[in-house]
Amino acid sequence: MPLHAATPTQIYTFPDVAALSQGLDTYVAKLSKEAIERHGKFTVAISGGSLPKQLSAVLKHNTSVDFSKWIVYFADERCVPLDHEDSNYLLSKKELFDHVNIPEENIHTIDPDLVNDPEEAAEDYISQLAKTFATKDSVRFPVFDLILLGVGPDGHTCSLFPGHPLLEDHTNWCAHITDSPKPPSSRITLTFPVLNHAHHVAFVAAGAGKQDMLHLLLDGPGHLPAQMVKPVTGTLSWFVDDAAAAKITSATHKGLERL
Repeated sequence: MPLHAATPTQIYTFPDVAALSQGLDTYVAKLSKEAIERHGKFTVAISGGSLPKQLSAVLKHNTSVDFSKWIVYFADERCVPLDHEDSNYLLSKKELFDHVNIPEENIHTIDPDLVNDPEEAAEDYISQLAKTFATKDSVRFPVFDLILLGVGPDGHTCSLFPGHPLLEDHTNWCAHITDSPKPPSSRITLTFPVLNHAHHVAFVAAGAGKQDMLHLLLDGPGHLPAQMVKPVTGTLSWFVDDAAAAKITSATHKGLERL
C-alpha cells in the first residue's frame, strides 16, 4: 500500500465498511511503527462522528501496534463534560481507548473545568500541544504524525464550518467557536495551519449519504473546509467505501485505488 502518494490526493476504495476498517488498520499500524522507530512516539489527532468506530473495529485487536507510545489529541472537541454523550473523547474511549493500552496521561482531552469558557479551553489545549510539540526547540506549528478526519454533509471538517471566520485563522494552533451551526454550539478545534503541517492526513467517509459531497469535494473546484486541507509537505489520503465513492470520477483522480 503506497503511503507516499504519486498524486496530490490518494483515494483508497473498499467494498464495504468492514474492508475499509481493515485497510485503515493496515495504514495506521504502518505509520505508527514508522513514527515510533523514527522518534519514539506516535502523535495522532482523532475526529469524532463515525470515525472512532471505523478506526477501532480492527485496530483495537492488532497486537502488533505499540499503543503505549501513542500520544492522542482530538481534532476538535465539544465543550461538554467528558462523560457527556456529545463528547468526542467519550466516543473514542468506548470504541478504542478502553480496549488498548494508551497511557491515560497520553490522551489529551479538553479541560473539563473549562467547558463553560471555550476561549480558555482553547488556550489550555494550545498549552497541552506545546508540551508535546515544543519541548526542545520553538516550533511554529505542531507536526502530527497522523491526523484522522471526517467530513460533514456541508463539507465541514473538525469544527471548521463553511463561511466561518475560523477558516481565516492562520496563526492559532487551536481555536474556539461558540456559534457552530451544528449543536452543541461551543467547541474547540485544531486550525488549518496545524492540519496542513501534519506528516499524514487521512479522511474517512462511508455510506451512500456521502456520495454527493465526495463528488463535490474531490471532483470539483471550491473552497469548502475539507478542500482546504492541503498538507504542505505531508500526504493526503481518503479512505472510502464503494457506496461513498460511487460518484467520484476516476478520470479526475488517477489515484483512485482498490486495496
